[in-house]
This record gives sequence, structure tokens and C-alpha cells, in this order.
Amino acid sequence: MKNFLFISPNFPSNYWMFCRELKKNGLNVLGIGDQPYDELKEELKDSLNEYYKVSDLENDDEVYRAVAFLIFRHGRIDWLESNNEYWLERDARLRTDFNITSGFQTSDIPRIKFKSRMKEYYQRAGIPVARYHMVEDLAGCQAFVQKVGYPVVAKPDNGVGASHTFKIENDRQLAQFFDLKWPNTPYIMEEFIAGEVNSYDAIVDSHGEPMFETGNVTPMSIMDIVNHNDNSIYYILKNLPEDTRQAGRATVKSFGVKSRFVHFEFFRLQKDQEGLGKKGDIVALEVNMRPCGGFTPDMIDYAHSTDVYKIWADMIAFDRSTMPIGKHAYCAFAGRRDGKDFALSHAEIMEKYKANMKMMERIPDVLSAAMGNQMYIATFSSQKEMDAFYKDILKCNE
Repeated sequence: MKNFLFISPNFPSNYWMFCRELKKNGLNVLGIGDQPYDELKEELKDSLNEYYKVSDLENDDEVYRAVAFLIFRHGRIDWLESNNEYWLERDARLRTDFNITSGFQTSDIPRIKFKSRMKEYYQRAGIPVARYHMVEDLAGCQAFVQKVGYPVVAKPDNGVGASHTFKIENDRQLAQFFDLKWPNTPYIMEEFIAGEVNSYDAIVDSHGEPMFETGNVTPMSIMDIVNHNDNSIYYILKNLPEDTRQAGRATVKSFGVKSRFVHFEFFRLQKDQEGLGKKGDIVALEVNMRPCGGFTPDMIDYAHSTDVYKIWADMIAFDRSTMPIGKHAYCAFAGRRDGKDFALSHAEIMEKYKANMKMMERIPDVLSAAMGNQMYIATFSSQKEMDAFYKDILKCNE
């Protein structure tokens, strides 16, 4: 029996379903987390063969000892994953330290985590990338701005999501950026791209071939949502555009991705941009070697009448899946921010869209900066219906 070690199986709250499907496929599923066992969901308890609680998942030594103990108890670990961007580097260190060869190693991290290093692999795939400058001092940034013009975007070269990202539109904001940025943290500065974020989401087998593909669209900038405390919307596409599919597959090959659930981000240009392409073209943004976060796996299931938790677990156990893909739809996410005077109350939304609604929950504080405080997930057969839903959800009283 193969041993699968899942790091932090209790967060996000839907990740227990990855464990459930692994156990159904006959794997010995082990977990390491910082939540007391008695507080775990019963469904997660039932999905784990053993759980090791650490006092702090940030404590590398403690987690290392936990892995060593589980190896002592169960033998060699065949797979180790968290499916979480935050733990991607530590996952790789643990694989390297314990000779777990089924995933990325420490030597792989620079090209999959540092935004500056990703560009080379996107270019190898034939996908345009934004011009960039590694931030050192004000003079260097001013010279870069002279070349590309305002606005520019500055963000940690190795960062998660839109955390500490700055859109800089003038000399005053550029000078202010040096006061606000994190010290001793490498930042990358890029030319601004006027584009809508389109993603390629796929489960890839051990040969680098996609077992399942879809994509989502984020009409609003996550950077702006976080920086301006705005509402959040994105949706799973009913059908993946062919240019996104081809760009995603080329990126898989360029990065040498195997046996993973991936979320690759691209810009779709909203206007012609010199050196990048014409309006509607695909331009590289960044790769994420894990599932799209939050409730997106559930949204993918709703959009395509399938079960990506099972497809992923089938990839792990059998390197193939017979999971059928059913009827296609748009699946819309709307995250409303507390404190806004919305035209429709929660009760009115639920009544009007009760036939479409799939999920409705409060968003954990740790995710609320990018996703809002109250979320609604609903499916629609047409873009027109979805647009009307977003208009109702986000409309505020004047």
C-alpha cells in the first residue's frame, strides 16, 4: 500500500475531499496539521489513517520530526503534498530531505516560485512576457520607468497571490514605494499590462499530459481588490478557449510539469500593447503549481458536473481517470465586502437565485482580503444570466 502524506489537510476547509478520494483509491493517507485532532471535521478524520498534530506548521524542525515519525510508523512516503502555495517550498524541502521523488525538489523551486525566473520558461513556450526590472534602488527604477512608462507594478519576486503588490502611477508613488516595501525582500517591477486574468487549470499525469482541463476569468484585478478593499468576482468558464488551452499545454511542457494539479495565469490583452500583442492575445502572468485556491475546485465541479478531487486522486493512484465530464455551465463566484450598502439583502439574493445557488458561506478572515467576507457561488447556462447575477450581487444603494 502506498503512503501519501498530506500537509495541512484541514485547510482550506474543502481539502479533506482530496484525502477522502485518496483513501477510496486504496492509499494509506497520513496527515500533519496544527489543529487538534478532536477539532477536525469528522469527514477528514474518516479520510485519514493517521494524523500527527504539531504545535506550529511554521516550525520546520517540528514538521520534519513529524515526517520522520510517520515514516518510522508506516515506512517510506511515496507522495507528499499540501496542494497549497504557502507550503510549496517546504513541501519541496521535505521531499528532498526524505528522498520522496514524486514531486518538486528544492532545486526546482526557483523556476516555479520566483516570478523573474518564470519568464524564461514562458518564453520557451512562445508566450510573451512583460518587461521587468529587479528592484535595487530608486535610480534603477526611474531608468526602467523611462523605458516602459507609467504605470508599473512592483511585487515580491517570491510572493503568494497579490500580497504587498503596488501599482505605481507617478514619481511620488515610486518614491513612496521604497518606504512601504518589505525590507530585505527582493521585488520585481514590471510594465503594466491592461488585461483580464485568464487561467489554465489542469490535472496533469506522469507523462505531462492533461487528464482534465478548464479555466477561469477574473474580470477585476486581485491587486485592486486587495489594495482597495473591494468586492471580488471570478468565474469558471463554460468552455475553455482554444488559445488558453494551447498556451496552458505549452507551459506544462516548458516547465516539465508531471503528476500535478496546476493553475497557470495569463493576461488576455484588453488593448493592443507594443511588444506584447494585439487586443485579445494571451500574455504570461505567473504559474502556480497547485490548485486554484479557496473554493475553486468545488466551482470546477459545479461548472463541469465532475469531481476534480477524484480525478486528482486517480492521477496519484492510477495515473489515469475514467471520471466522466458532464454538462457544462458557467460557475460564478461573488465575494461581498462587509460594510457596503448593497441594494439587495442576503435574503433577497437567496430568494431570487435559489435555483442557481450552489454554495453560500462566510469567508475565513485569512482569505477575505482577496475574496471578500460573504461569498456566493452559482451556476448559469449563459454569460448573459451570469452578468445579471453579478449586477444584482454588487449593486449598492446610492
